[in-house]
Amino acid sequence: MSAAFLFLLPLTSAAHAEPHPTPPPKATVQWIDRNTLAWPKNLGTPDHPHRLVHDTGTFTLTPQPGGLTPAQRAKFPHLAAYDAFQVAAADRSRVPDALRGRVAAVTDDITTGVQISGVLDDLYAASAAEAELGPVFRRGRPTLSVWAPTARRVGLELDGRTVSMRRDAASGVWSVTGPREWAGKPYRYAVTVWAPTVQKVVTNLVTDPYSTALTTDSARSLVTDLADPALTPPGWRGLRKPRAVPLRDAQIQELHIRDFSVADRTSAHPGEYLAFTDRASAGMRHLESLAGAGTSYVHLLPAFDFATVPERRADQATPACDLAALPADSERQQECVGRTAARDAYNWGYDPLHYTVPEGSYASDPEGPRRTLEFRQMVQGLAGAGLRTVMDVVYNHTAASGQDPRSVLDRIVPGYYQRLLDDGSVATSSCCANTAPEHAMMGKLVVDSVVTWARAYKVDGFRFDLMGHHPKANILAVRKALDALTVAKDGVDGKAVILYGEGWNFGEAADDARFVQATQKNMAGTGIATFSDRARDAVRGGGPFDADPRVQGFASGLYTDPNGATPGTPDEQRSRLLHAQDLIKVGLTGNLAAYRFTDSAGRGVRGSDVDYNGSPAGYAAAPGDALAYVDAHDNESLYDALAYKLPQRTTAADRARMQVLAMATAALSQGPALSQAGTDLLRSKSLDRNSFDSGDWFNAIHWDCADGNGFGRGLPPAGDNAAKWPYARPLLADPVLRPGCPAIEAASAAYRDLLRIRTTEKAFSHTTSAGVQADLSFPLSGKDETPGVLTMRVNDLLVVLNATPERRTQHVTAVTGTPYALHPVQAQGADPVVKSASYDRDSGTFSVPGRTVAVFRRAG
Repeated sequence: MSAAFLFLLPLTSAAHAEPHPTPPPKATVQWIDRNTLAWPKNLGTPDHPHRLVHDTGTFTLTPQPGGLTPAQRAKFPHLAAYDAFQVAAADRSRVPDALRGRVAAVTDDITTGVQISGVLDDLYAASAAEAELGPVFRRGRPTLSVWAPTARRVGLELDGRTVSMRRDAASGVWSVTGPREWAGKPYRYAVTVWAPTVQKVVTNLVTDPYSTALTTDSARSLVTDLADPALTPPGWRGLRKPRAVPLRDAQIQELHIRDFSVADRTSAHPGEYLAFTDRASAGMRHLESLAGAGTSYVHLLPAFDFATVPERRADQATPACDLAALPADSERQQECVGRTAARDAYNWGYDPLHYTVPEGSYASDPEGPRRTLEFRQMVQGLAGAGLRTVMDVVYNHTAASGQDPRSVLDRIVPGYYQRLLDDGSVATSSCCANTAPEHAMMGKLVVDSVVTWARAYKVDGFRFDLMGHHPKANILAVRKALDALTVAKDGVDGKAVILYGEGWNFGEAADDARFVQATQKNMAGTGIATFSDRARDAVRGGGPFDADPRVQGFASGLYTDPNGATPGTPDEQRSRLLHAQDLIKVGLTGNLAAYRFTDSAGRGVRGSDVDYNGSPAGYAAAPGDALAYVDAHDNESLYDALAYKLPQRTTAADRARMQVLAMATAALSQGPALSQAGTDLLRSKSLDRNSFDSGDWFNAIHWDCADGNGFGRGLPPAGDNAAKWPYARPLLADPVLRPGCPAIEAASAAYRDLLRIRTTEKAFSHTTSAGVQADLSFPLSGKDETPGVLTMRVNDLLVVLNATPERRTQHVTAVTGTPYALHPVQAQGADPVVKSASYDRDSGTFSVPGRTVAVFRRAG
């Protein structure tokens, strides 16, 4: 695992389980198609009879010579070494009925449960793939449909009665059509089904996985037509979005809906979707200024219905302490916030309950479809500010599984939607109950949900959480479905919708163990980007899981401004810094695998030859395959990381300059870049590395610099930070690390200048690897390059990133005699320090102040 992504949920939230649950029996045999069972080699005596026992009888199984066929091994690579047994031809017609009850595999004196996802796909997926699930309206009459092939009965609980539903034998879909009067009514499904986790037949009252609207706290689904004119704000149908920016040029602000406005005194709708309609609020004015400088997208952290926040204001707990009165390094703030964390209004939302309904806690009224109307108003508000909308989507896991009340999918088709390990237990490598998008109907849910958000809510992009847990084929199916959307037919241009995600390679799916994953290396060349951790770590220093957070990097003073805590001799630190510079060079190219350059040791290398913790640094095939960033919602914010790593004596002004320099390594790279909202304002979470449940106190963005940047609001919550408290305490107590308005405003203005350069200069917008190779170079890279200084030449621009505390000169022989001048945006811009950067034409020498990014442009 190459980067931090995890938020660990307490057992009182999305990881909730039944009190003292009895572990379910193992299910080690896997029924992979209607004819074949994959049987572990060590389970029973090979020549002893193998049987499949079900509620209505027994199937005798016969060995399949040679084990699984080549096609079966290709489809189920993790089962390649299993034995294979066949269901007798005479029994195959009884397979669908057998699957609607208990199924066990028996041999010798061994009995084990059976995993059935493969055979369900074989029997039903082809027909079910075309089904329209959830509420579908035709001429005003709703049809409600749910896929439940193993259910014995499914009823629709609506209006105080239960209406029978009809099962389609080919698809396993149950459906019922009702009168117009059903519109707006709450409903649930009553699903009678065998539940392996409790080893009995149960009748589960479950909301609709394809819900389009919900009552408060997701208690019931609502029969809602998203095309209802009552749910469309004025101007919605003809909404004009800002110009679509290709993914390779996207500049993205990552933003949590509640963080955005909950502490904004100028917002009329703090913490709500409608805060994005408050055009005169401080937050919206800042977003508009970023858009004017070149930011193109706002990436919203999960805004679908999630499990951990009470949706009614009256039910939301608040800390009972006077948090502002407590010392900056006190333990009491986090203790007080922690007492209400499980019941307050705050969570990042990575605990999905219903994938295709807006979260109710951000609506002015969570009861009913008002959340749909207000989500659309939010999209309108962002568009009016010049920004397109990206949604963070989390299809890789659910909030719960089994018979947990917050388990929706698994209580309808037990054992299908969740990814099961070889023993039949639910995989939890994502921190929660993993889903299985490799199964046809989970994959369909992903595609259908994304298409709904794009078509019905005009969402312009999607960021996939833990995308490496998806098959590549599933993400490509999403792309294909979006590409089919047109303005004439659907009201949106699906080809303009951007896709990117976390391509981390870990867990039970790692190294393509179960399918070809949507990981960094596998997604190269698809036009779907993955987050690149390579330059991120080189810029910040160390990695997200370091026990000692003080390890320095390029933008935090490694070798050039030592903090006294970074390990290694000066020579070792110098060597590490130069290698970090090689990683950043690869990042500046867009992480291209084939890009050729001279590394800091003087060797001719490609991007893929540069080492990143044992993996190739370069993996992209074209600009746009890798997304650059130096901070995001997880791990410490950039300001907090630099607080740990820069020498404590570093002034607020110099911290601001290093912040801008770090951000520049992403903003001035080829390909897209993402920044956490507020990072340009030196945003801090008081050193909290995992603030998913840390409440407003630690998370809120402070748009007014007079309110500070969030640093010094107490020691961060103990659960994920206590081990770092000895490092944190003296920093939080130091008033020098709490920047005032001059440093905050200077950083933001300097960053906006860099954005203007990045988004107006075609040099940063190459479309091919060959174009980057031809036009971009690092003229001083090699054995004699300056530690702490990077010089990049791209088209008519020359960029110098000087991370050292002192002014540095860079002599570029190749441009001697060529006229250059400081880029006019910086020459006329907000940063007085960069204006002292100079160029001597006769010697080809560029002189740049310490802790400064200077962009020069060829003159004439």
